[in-house]
Amino acid sequence: MFGHLQELDQLQQLLERFPLPNLQTRTLATVETAKKTYPILGLTLGNPDPSAPTLFLVGGVHGLEKIGSQVLIAYLAVLFRQLTWDEHLQELFKKVRICTIPILNPGGMAHSRRSNPNGVDLMRNAPVESLSSNRPWLIGGQRLSPRLPWYRGPEGAPLEREAQTLIDFAKENCLTAKTCLAIDFHSGFGMRDRLWYPYAKTQEPFPKLKEAMALKTLLDLTYAHHVYKIESQSDSYTTHGDLWDYLFEIHESSPLYRDHLFLPWTLEMGSWTWLKKNPLQILSPHGLFHPMKLHRYSRVMRRHILLIDFFLKATAHSSSWSPR
Repeated sequence: MFGHLQELDQLQQLLERFPLPNLQTRTLATVETAKKTYPILGLTLGNPDPSAPTLFLVGGVHGLEKIGSQVLIAYLAVLFRQLTWDEHLQELFKKVRICTIPILNPGGMAHSRRSNPNGVDLMRNAPVESLSSNRPWLIGGQRLSPRLPWYRGPEGAPLEREAQTLIDFAKENCLTAKTCLAIDFHSGFGMRDRLWYPYAKTQEPFPKLKEAMALKTLLDLTYAHHVYKIESQSDSYTTHGDLWDYLFEIHESSPLYRDHLFLPWTLEMGSWTWLKKNPLQILSPHGLFHPMKLHRYSRVMRRHILLIDFFLKATAHSSSWSPR
């Protein structure tokens, strides 16, 4: 019997309500805490061809950042409902697919922790070393103690179960696609919503910078008044152990994917604005990461659902904007 988690319950209820014929759901792994066990669910929707254009969506990497999983689940609710009546969308999913892990770190989320139950920050856990001078102490990843935030895990240890689950799911379902765009949903940094492309490990230019800038231009032209600041993550800070840097290196080093495009993005919601407008929410453990006022929460849902829809269409029609 799995433990209850609000976001996990919402996701399972959604899947029961909309048993779409081209939707596949499976338990990729389970995570144990002191008293309960939680599943890590992986979903695939659309064209089953491994080379089909794929949008990869990930939420809940950090357990305190529940808003990312909530945005993703809200998007799936809109999408599933539309697929029951929108014939044009049904046709689109004959060409494209979505792969998603809505809650990667259910154990951390259930216990209101940034880390997983082992005290490891999953976004510092990959075997990627940063040599950048822009890497802040501790925040850039540390191996001093799991009692401190941003712990990378013991040196030389295997990847944490959650991190390995993400890597395995991506290898199986996403890296094989001729075009794959990924969005990882986070909060807890800055006054503005940011869209980060790699790298996190270095300030050296991203090898797919031309493609990243082409997608930026497409977003700017399509939604001239969008709110996102689009930049390399290293413009803000660099870190050890970034999972997306690691996946990108796996993709780029394989001759199987030489003609493929893999662009991983991080949506970093500007949660400091929520705190500035409502300082009392700092008293909540989620106050730095979550909009407490209902109207702000609703605004977040509306804003980012539109962004995901843009990424879905850009994935399906990459030949019209990608400079490859």
